[in-house]
Amino acid sequence: MAFPKAFPKMFDLSGKVSIVTGGNRGIGRGLALGLAEAGAAVAILARDEEKSRSTLNELQALGVPALALQVDLKQRSELKPAFDEVERKLGPVDIMVNNAAYATLTSVVDTSEEDWDGVLAVNLNTAFFFCKYAAQSMIKRGKGGKIINVTSLASAFGSGVFPSYAVSKGGLAQLTRSLAIELGPHNIQVNALAPGWVSTDMTEWIRTGADYQWLLKEMVQRTPRGRFAEAEELKGAVIFLASSASDNMTGADFLIDGGFSIR
Repeated sequence: MAFPKAFPKMFDLSGKVSIVTGGNRGIGRGLALGLAEAGAAVAILARDEEKSRSTLNELQALGVPALALQVDLKQRSELKPAFDEVERKLGPVDIMVNNAAYATLTSVVDTSEEDWDGVLAVNLNTAFFFCKYAAQSMIKRGKGGKIINVTSLASAFGSGVFPSYAVSKGGLAQLTRSLAIELGPHNIQVNALAPGWVSTDMTEWIRTGADYQWLLKEMVQRTPRGRFAEAEELKGAVIFLASSASDNMTGADFLIDGGFSIR
């Protein structure tokens, strides 16, 4: 069956410039590759140079302009210079994807001040500032844009296993809604991409840890698909949110969880 030419054009990101924080591994790598496959230039901001180099090679093999910057996302002083360098080298940012995150498996009573501050710094504070920088750039250009905040099922469900992570993702979901209201008049859509359980380094603890087999069994049984997702299965979602196909969608929680949340 032949599709009208307008159909693929709706999802075409050629000529667009994107940033993906934590884009060198796991979900971030999958999202970065998806944007590149749709034609966007991609900058990945992360700390691990070796992993960034590997992902950069994959992006460049797709024939799009690509850039990898070593950035410690806990350090606020490094964020604006990194954003500015992307715009100098690739052009004004059209798509901002706040994906970087990490978690500590400690209860509230056992969480240290350092761990609490670190999780909030990367998962929420860094996203806030990149939202701010991207919005300022997009408003100045006057051509609109897309901001995509990668939240989680944990933004809506409580957790006694990683409460600081859940708090940070809940805050990011609320930031998404607030920004959608503020930036709507500027034709900037702000949405949350909320993955369920995905096979990444971050979820290795539940997939392989003997102490968490009870939780793994519960997660799998509750998910109608009966398995964790792969990061590559999120490519379509990020392309949709980054493209003109989602122009009338803002402030939404775009849930990709294999049906976990319907039970």
